Parts: sequence; structure tokens; C-alpha cells
Amino acid sequence: MAKSNGSAFDFKLFMRLLTFTRPYRGTFIFVAFAAVGLSVAGLLGPIFLKNTIDLGMLPRDYDLMLFYISLIVVALILEVVFQFSFIYYANWLGQTVIRDLRIKLFDKMMRFKMAYFDKSAVGRLTTRTVNDIETIASIFSEGMFTIASDVLKMLVIAVYMLYESWQLALISFSILPILLYATRVFQRAMKGAFEDVRNQVANLNTFVQERITGMKIVQIFVREQTEYDTFVAINKEHRKGWIKTVWYNSIFFPIAEISGSVALGLIVWYGGMNVVPEEALKDSGMTLGLITAFVQLSQMLFRPLRMIADKFNTLQMGMVAANRVFEILDTQAHIQDQGSHAPEHIKGDIEFKGVRFGYIPEEPVIKDISFSVEAGQTIALVGATGAGKSTIINLLTRFYEINQGQIDIDGVGISEFSLAGLRSHIAVVLQDVFLFADTILHNITLGDPEITEAMVVAAAKEIGVHDFISSLPGGYHYNVKERGTTLSSGQRQLIAFLRAFVSKPSILILDEATSSVDSYSEELIQNATDRITRGRTSIVIAHRLATIQKADQILVMEQGQIIERGRHSELIKKDQGHYKSLYEVQFLAEPDTVS
Repeated sequence: MAKSNGSAFDFKLFMRLLTFTRPYRGTFIFVAFAAVGLSVAGLLGPIFLKNTIDLGMLPRDYDLMLFYISLIVVALILEVVFQFSFIYYANWLGQTVIRDLRIKLFDKMMRFKMAYFDKSAVGRLTTRTVNDIETIASIFSEGMFTIASDVLKMLVIAVYMLYESWQLALISFSILPILLYATRVFQRAMKGAFEDVRNQVANLNTFVQERITGMKIVQIFVREQTEYDTFVAINKEHRKGWIKTVWYNSIFFPIAEISGSVALGLIVWYGGMNVVPEEALKDSGMTLGLITAFVQLSQMLFRPLRMIADKFNTLQMGMVAANRVFEILDTQAHIQDQGSHAPEHIKGDIEFKGVRFGYIPEEPVIKDISFSVEAGQTIALVGATGAGKSTIINLLTRFYEINQGQIDIDGVGISEFSLAGLRSHIAVVLQDVFLFADTILHNITLGDPEITEAMVVAAAKEIGVHDFISSLPGGYHYNVKERGTTLSSGQRQLIAFLRAFVSKPSILILDEATSSVDSYSEELIQNATDRITRGRTSIVIAHRLATIQKADQILVMEQGQIIERGRHSELIKKDQGHYKSLYEVQFLAEPDTVS
């Protein structure tokens, strides 16, 4: 897993990030070339200005002066061209890299097992995928290449200054140790500050996402003020983190400005004391043009050094973000997809053999369960909340790996199936129906190009939900809002039934909703249930009497174990039986559902 090494700059992490530029070597090299060109072009102006003064202006050689002025204009044009090329292609490279990185991260998260999402806040994952990756782009657009260009520019300027006048050069360089030390201290301080800021951004995203999702709970329990106070506290911590970065900037940049001004003053003082009169120009290197050039060059020398610290802020923010993104990329939390069995068709025989499982291994919620379902049969799981019914579904679909035992489909262990090969034969209708913010058609097909609109309409007519969908504005192209909030719970269930039915699964898993619906929707749901379970292996977490009575086998679960099994007519006859007690106490009192 990627971890910060605590130094001011994590070179290993930086080199890892650079590997994402390999497919774009040509652009990378071009940006580097533009950075070199920008550094050289920026130096030409002061050189030509020196010659303009010393060789043209003071000797009154106007032709030569005009020539050097023309060269200054050419140098400026070159600088503009290199600057455009540098800015455009550095940003292009940065955005292209983060596009690839974001896709890689999303693909990684799509393969994580459910246990990872059980422990990870949605807001934090959103921050990694959106905010942090966007911040990484600045490494290329404002950080890495800009710093490299500035460093190169400083080296070129320093060499030229030493060549022209080592005395003035040493005066300029005398301030460098102070600035370099201040920059080093500044870098270390800013790294920690930016890590705090990114953590607070993740906290903000997590808090806001959870409260928006759970707004009904917040309002029904009148917790608005409490949540407001909590948000204010988190926001204060975020502000405190940013203020810390501003504090460091406020200390460093005045030091850099003062140092640069001192160097500039020393150059003017020393040069003014030693400049020779016009008639002695040919006998000495200390000229008015040289001093003018050094004034410009010293500013060009110290400006990049001051800006490097600023750009390092940007680079450091990007590096902190990259470290957080790589932590997810390095996480080994996916189901081992090593199976190769992917039959085109399956019968649907299911067998659990001594299956044991716990979300926390030391705390099993499924304890040595064994049962079998023949192809085409319907099995109903009945029991109190927490008995382990939903866990059976999670294990069959390999959302979680069993700790002990084996689960077979058609006599083949599910671990021998590829995940895609296994799940392509299973359809799941969950109690809490999830709909995406898209059309009803897309929510049914989920973008599968092999499922046409005509197939969806035909399937809807077959299970009796076509009239309901057609009655909506736009019919199958009606836009569902996030999580399907514009539809009733019964309507969402019907869409989920159609989504499962149109995929033609060999195995159907149905978690019946406990929420009550109107009689019309209830009739549609029951008819749809009968139709989609007919002729295929079905495992139903049953809450409706009709479903339980029609089941080929009922498994009564309690505390992760099967305590009774049989048909409704058999179990109801057992004196002191758990199912009979459940039926008499809950089911007879509420003729529509059973918990």
C-alpha cells in the first residue's frame, strides 16, 4: 500500500505517477522541450537589452540599436510561442493522465468485494475518485514541468551571470543559502498542512453525502440543529487546515521578497560604484548595460525561486492526493476471480454443504448450513431479522467468500465459476430497490446492448407491468430521479422485477419487500412474482403468504441455522413448531405479510 515516507518530497511516489505518462511519451518530451525553450527564450531579452545599451544606445549606433531591439522582439515572440506550447500541452498531458487514472481507480473499485464498501464511507471514496484525482492534474499543469522549467531557467541565468561578471554573480548568489533553507523548511511544513486539508475535504464530503441521503431521518427526528452544529464544527476544522497553509505562505513569501530586494540593492550599489564612464567601455566589463541586464537577471533568478515554493505547494497537494489514490489502487480487497467455468446455460441445481460464514470471522452468522434446491424449484427463507437470510443471498452471488464448506451450482463449486460466468445466470431483486438517475429503459437494461427496447416491452407485457410503465410521462423513457424517489415503493419493485425477468436468469433471488403498498400494486407485484419465479430456480426471502404457500420448500432460520424445513402444509402441522408459532402470532394477525 502506498504510504507517505514523511520526507518533504516522496520521489518514489512521484516516479510511480510518471509511469502513467508512458503512453504519451511524445507529448511528455515535447512539453520538456517547450520548458527548455521557454527558459532559454526568457534569457535572451536581458542579453539583447545589454547589447542595445552598450553597443547601440551609448555609442549612438542607431542601426545596431535597432538591430538588437528587433532581436528583443523576436525573443519575446519565441517566449510567447514556447509559453503557449508549454501551458497547453502540459495541461493536456495532465488531464489525459488523470482520465486514465480515474478509469483505473473506478475499475478497481468496481471489483472490490462488498466487505470493503461495508467499511468505507461513500463520501471518502467520492473524494478519492473526483477531488483527489483532479488535484493530481496540477502536478503536470502547474507543478512538475513548471518547477523543472524554473530550475533550468535559474541554472542558465546563473551560468550566464558568472560568465559576464563573477563579482555581481556572487553578490546575487549571497542570498541563495537563506532562501534555500527557508524553502526547505517551508516544503516540510506545507506537506503536513496539505495532508490535513485533504483529510478534512474527505470528512466534509462524507458528512454531506450521508446527511443528504438520510435527510428524512434528520427531519423526522428533528435533528437539523444537531447536524448543523456538527457540520459547522467539521467546516471549522477544514478552515483551520487552510489557514495553516496560508500562515506558512504569509511567512515564506515576505522572506523571499526581502531577500530578492536585498540582492537587487547590492547589485545596484556595487555596480554603481564600479561602473566606468562611456569612453572606457572597451577597457572594462562593468558597463551600464551589464548592470541593467544584471538587475533584470537577478529578478529572473529570484522570481522562479519564490515561485518554486508556490508551485511546490501545488505539487505537494497533488502528491498528497496521489498517495491517497494509490492507497486504494494498492488495496487487495477483491474477490479472487480465478475460476474459468462459464457455461452458456445452467440448469439451476443449488447445494449448500456445511457452509459457515461470518462478516467478522470470529463471529459466524451462518453456522454449518446445508440444503439443496433442484432446478426449477422455489425455496422460501423465513425467519426473524438477523437470522441470516440475506447472508445466504450474499454468499450465493459471491459478494462475500464463505469461511468453510462449499456451495455448488449444477455440481460445480461457485469458486470454479468466473464471477461474470456465475452472476450472468443469477438475477437479484432486493428489498431496497436501487434505481439510477436515468430512464426506466436504462434502469431495466443497465446499458446491455443485447437487450432491445422491444424485448423490454415484450417482457413487461408478459409479467403485467407494461400498462403501469406506459402510463408514466414518456413511458419507458421516463427519467427516474436519483434512487427512484419520484416513484412509489410498489412501482420501484415492479421495475426491479422487470429488470430481473428481462435478463432471463436461470436462478432468481428475491427479497420480498415488507413495506405495504396499495391493493392494485400488491396484485401486480404478486402476479409478477408468480411469473418470474415460474420454471426457474428461485430463492425467496418470503414475507407474503402466497409466496410461502407456493414454495416447494420452506427453510426456517434462526441465529444462522436452519431449525425447520418442509412445505407449508407440513410445517403448519408441527405442534410447538417455530414456523407454526410464527404463522399464528404474526401471519394470521397480518394476512398480507409475515416477517
